[in-house]
Amino acid sequence: MGSELAIKSVRHWVVHVPLRQPLAWASGVREGSTRLICEVQTAGGVKGYGESICLHDFVPAVFEKVVVPIARRLAVTEAERLWRHAEGAGYYHHKRALVFAASALEMAMWDALGKHAGLGLHEMWGGAYRRELQLCAYVYLSDPAGAAAEIAAYQEEGYRSFKLKVGRSPAEDLALVAAARKQLGPDAQLRIDPNGAWTPATAKRMLEKLRPYDLQYVEQPLIVEDLAGLAELRRASPVPICIDEGAYTLQETLAAIRLGAADVVLVDPHEAGGLWQCLKTAAVAEAAGIHVGFHSGGELGLTQAANLQLAASMPNATVALDTIYQHHADDVLAKRIPFANGRAKLPAGPGLGVEVDLDRVEKLATDEIRGAYLNPSQPAWFAEKPAY
Repeated sequence: MGSELAIKSVRHWVVHVPLRQPLAWASGVREGSTRLICEVQTAGGVKGYGESICLHDFVPAVFEKVVVPIARRLAVTEAERLWRHAEGAGYYHHKRALVFAASALEMAMWDALGKHAGLGLHEMWGGAYRRELQLCAYVYLSDPAGAAAEIAAYQEEGYRSFKLKVGRSPAEDLALVAAARKQLGPDAQLRIDPNGAWTPATAKRMLEKLRPYDLQYVEQPLIVEDLAGLAELRRASPVPICIDEGAYTLQETLAAIRLGAADVVLVDPHEAGGLWQCLKTAAVAEAAGIHVGFHSGGELGLTQAANLQLAASMPNATVALDTIYQHHADDVLAKRIPFANGRAKLPAGPGLGVEVDLDRVEKLATDEIRGAYLNPSQPAWFAEKPAY
């Protein structure tokens, strides 16, 4: 059996999938999602597929020059060894350059292993703790009236959890949150994400002003590196603090928890370095009594399926999943994952539980990596953090 599971070949594509309409927030404008898709084939002929964020030119380079050569010496059962070996190849100094590249191939390894075993990934990770996953409606509009209208449409579709992008100015942010809460009423969950736009002093003032709106949490209010500032803010804040970019890796999550910097932790297999690293991160949070949600980074179908498999397996994944999957005009799957009544069901097939359409992958392939953190209509603009 061991030789059957050896990785025989690896190939990959960079794809770009346009969004139905551009999404704008305090950090930039996104017109589509650029992702790295990879395929592994075992000696036994089983194929597995993976996906990762690909916003920067280093992702394919690290994938091709570091991750793939290591993987060709492994079996699809050796996800832990893939990460440790790549990390040990000098990337313990540069984990944030490694996580995106490693996670695509690691996901494909798990997919192939699940297909070989005839088991869904959740069945290999302890079973499904839940089979329907609540989704969060991601509202990017900064105009209060427009945001309220979009929220109303999501409510009609059955969504009960909502997220706003803030971080433009105090007046704009307060008006946006007020309009959203008025539309939602008192019971729906409402969270906000300034994307690190606030200074500690601004965060204290803003969160006090936002107290009446009963926010579920505020995500990454301070710059990524300021864990001590987040811990101080959390002690003073009437609003729970969620950490995302500040806790990419397992070790960063532990540091945040030790400092008392987070009430909620968002996980992401691409930021953590793979599905297995993501599961370990959630376990660390679970031991600390902290619940986890999922970061949304422009996921296509493979990552959406992976997030559903992960969330189904994690007892403390009680936070509705962030996602912009449904905003994409196309996908790499033969059949897109359906959302209904603000929820998604756990895919039922082996591995990730979804099927890739390689013809569609080839159609979406690109040689250009398009960033998502600049505004093409304003070439001189950039997001300064903290902004105010």
